[in-house]
Amino acid sequence: MRFERRMSDAEALMWTIEKDPAMRSSFLQLTLLDSPPDFERFRRRMERAVKVIPRLGQRVVPPPFRFAPPEWADDPSFDIDFHVRRVAVPPPGTERQLLDLAALIYEDAFDRARPLWQLTIVEGLEGNRAALLAKMHHTITDGVGGVRLSMQFLDLAPDAEDPEDVEEPERTPERGIYDVLSDAVGHNVRRQLGVLQRGASGVAGIAAHPDRGARLVSDLVATGQSLWRQLGVVEPSRSPLWTGHRSLTRRFETLTVNLDEVKRAAKGMGGTVNDLFVTALAGGAAAYHRSKGTDVDELRLTMPVNIREDKSAGGNAFSPARLLIPAGIEDPAARFAGVRERLGVAKTERALGLFGSLAGVMNNLPTSVLTRVARQQAETVDFAASNVRAADFDLYIAGAHIEGNHPMGPTAGTAFNATVMSYKNRFDVGLNIDTAAIDEPELLRTCIEESFAELLKAGGS
Repeated sequence: MRFERRMSDAEALMWTIEKDPAMRSSFLQLTLLDSPPDFERFRRRMERAVKVIPRLGQRVVPPPFRFAPPEWADDPSFDIDFHVRRVAVPPPGTERQLLDLAALIYEDAFDRARPLWQLTIVEGLEGNRAALLAKMHHTITDGVGGVRLSMQFLDLAPDAEDPEDVEEPERTPERGIYDVLSDAVGHNVRRQLGVLQRGASGVAGIAAHPDRGARLVSDLVATGQSLWRQLGVVEPSRSPLWTGHRSLTRRFETLTVNLDEVKRAAKGMGGTVNDLFVTALAGGAAAYHRSKGTDVDELRLTMPVNIREDKSAGGNAFSPARLLIPAGIEDPAARFAGVRERLGVAKTERALGLFGSLAGVMNNLPTSVLTRVARQQAETVDFAASNVRAADFDLYIAGAHIEGNHPMGPTAGTAFNATVMSYKNRFDVGLNIDTAAIDEPELLRTCIEESFAELLKAGGS
């Protein structure tokens, strides 16, 4: 995986708005294991991983005055034992104890003077089982990149041999103030030249082909409308229960659905697995509201759209989309059709391709203004969702078999984040819930689980 020395504009935006703790962009993967892994073997693999992926040994170095996106430089005091840990829960080692420990680790902010990741092996679970809690900051990579990064410690067999060691990579030390400033100036000049070159190319194309002018005007109007739909949202989130209630306390809940049944039901109703996933969330959220004595017709969702093209690249390659989805339609098939239509429109939004450029503009705002704008935009959204694909075959970590994975994505100022990861025939959902917004997390989980069951039945599964 290749990583750039400097953050992208989008990554820099995520980094800066974290001055508001509610906007932290860390994510955590809870991996269930059938037995405790060989910890020393796991530690050796991660020592090697730091050599293969130098980003794991680097910390963030902000430039003076936020003149350009932050850089990455090697942590001179890097300590593998700070990032690779082993703990045990007290008896009886229930799933609830594991989830509460995971939420506590998630809530603990990263030390910004160190590399932004932490892997914790949890032992002492019922039935001599174990778990891996993999916590990472979104500026390092997104969900898709995280899956690829995890291949550094995953095996195809319990007794797989460790790969050959690799040489220490070339060091990336922190640069002096002169080098940082001169490179930052060069970065900004290159960015502006790129804008001018694209503009000049467009003007030259219109001069040579006058018919392109009409198409350009049409494209500009369509792009402007798309930007307005994504950025012109000023009304608060639609939930009468969740609006205005946010905190830093999280509750983790999980559920698992059969992946083959999800695929059959989605196909039976003429849509995709992602359509069914979002429909189940919408139906579960609406049912939660009904159980609280109120109704909700629509909810606003934010969901990342993968724009990754270079499979060797690290970092982040997604664009966030916001859209209203029907939630109050009680007939599951009709609700599925409504959600599928809205998601189909969202995928074609022209604004999604401009997220990086818009982030570059926003990074010029003062930090206090930027965090306020980010919080205001987050307050327009009810919940976040994401869908990540993993392997469809057995995987192992240091001799222990992986039974399932429940990803916990960042809430980013919303009431909850629901992220799903498919592994083998499992459709594992992780719910990262803000307890100030949702005072009965178990009820929300139950409502979403029942919504899945309704959809599987409606799709003929």
